[in-house]
Amino acid sequence: MTPVELHHVIDGPADAPAVVLFPSLGATLEMWEPQVHALSHHFRVIRVDPRGHGRSPVPAGPYTLDDIAGDVVALLDRLGVDRAHVVGVSLGGMVALWMAINRPERVGRIIPTATAAALHEAGFAARAEAVRAGGTAAVADVVIERWLTPEARALDPARAEHMKSWILDTPVEGYAASCEAIDAMDLLDGLALITAPTLVISALRDPAIPPEHQVRIAAGVPGARLAAVDAAHIPNVEQPEQVTALILEHLLARDPHAEGMATRRAVLGDDHVDRAVARTTPFTAPFQDFITRYAWGDVWSRPGLDRRSRSMITLALLCGLKHENELAMHVRAAIGNGLEPAEIAEVFLHTAVYAGVPTANSAYAIAQETLTELGL
Repeated sequence: MTPVELHHVIDGPADAPAVVLFPSLGATLEMWEPQVHALSHHFRVIRVDPRGHGRSPVPAGPYTLDDIAGDVVALLDRLGVDRAHVVGVSLGGMVALWMAINRPERVGRIIPTATAAALHEAGFAARAEAVRAGGTAAVADVVIERWLTPEARALDPARAEHMKSWILDTPVEGYAASCEAIDAMDLLDGLALITAPTLVISALRDPAIPPEHQVRIAAGVPGARLAAVDAAHIPNVEQPEQVTALILEHLLARDPHAEGMATRRAVLGDDHVDRAVARTTPFTAPFQDFITRYAWGDVWSRPGLDRRSRSMITLALLCGLKHENELAMHVRAAIGNGLEPAEIAEVFLHTAVYAGVPTANSAYAIAQETLTELGL
């Protein structure tokens, strides 16, 4: 079938590496809103509406996965993009696998999420028949129950209703023909051919494409890594921060421990970190690795706040929670991050209003001693 010109939205620098974000069956490019801000700091983010969805054309069926993924290749041609990372949920994950198998020269890294390499017995042919007979309204309620866990739907019913509108607004032909393409798809024999670095993300509570399918993909793709999140079928919406972090780590080829150690040294100083490393024992090693990766490699390295702001927050929390063993260390770190002694005093004065005068009094005493040691 002739490729269709996919509706797409591009965010991020024009000269940055490209990443294609492909949504699930019944969803639109809006599905990726939770990831756009963070990814566009590093990538030229290309979100697409699949054929038959959103604002993309709706050709008559039948569709095949070759057609659906071929549309992406054609889009990259039109945009002049030689190679792109491909991240996809459900149908989008199948597209990522197809491109890595069939057009490996066009793919950087891939992240197939909540997806499968074959689903012959999953009822997609029957779903296509139901949609052709009764429209997408015939399946919308069941689909949204698979997309989000009961807790997520109860926590934000407006979001669930909005996502349901994506399904209801999907043209009948687009939805049904895509179901038929999924039913006919079989990528199992091609998994061993994939050379693109692959992260498979599994949603542990996914009733639509359960985790055993992602385990099968990870076992079949050489060198693939498998990660899991506590979510239903659309994990990037239900657990956006966790999924975004996984995407960035994989696409940036990050080493969270190495990055965390670099940040830890920059904030706390080499002497302090060297002493902590020297004191590490087999008993404490897992904890040291944990704080290096997640406290320093993830949270302290995020772009949302600068280090001065993070130091002020940390000082206020350590003061308010009476974690005095950590306070002197973070007073030194705050000075290194550009805070003046007067600003540190203001942090403790502000904290005294909300956490209590005796608590702030102890913090002032520790900070005064530390600043004196620093000659300040």
